[in-house]
Amino acid sequence: MIKVAVLYPNSKNLEFDLAYYVNTHIPMVKKLVGSALKKVEVEKGVAGREPGEPAPYVAIANLYFESVEEFQKSFGPHGATFAADVPNYTNVKGVIQISDII
Repeated sequence: MIKVAVLYPNSKNLEFDLAYYVNTHIPMVKKLVGSALKKVEVEKGVAGREPGEPAPYVAIANLYFESVEEFQKSFGPHGATFAADVPNYTNVKGVIQISDII
């Protein structure tokens, strides 16, 4: 099992519509990717390590797939559609990390 984490860095001029992301973007991803997507979690950043410190990421989406190949096969054909929706919820570029679940 692998996890594809999409991390949205927090910044001073950040705009992020979490309601749109959770209620529109993520359901679109689920629909288009289909059964290859085993699980999805969305995290809202609330704080950093020190008191009063902002969270380093405003949001993180964790998408779980059986393998990198399954992710690429199911996600890749819809990449342009997903990218075209980004301006509807944020003005920052997400960072993607693919990890093995150990």
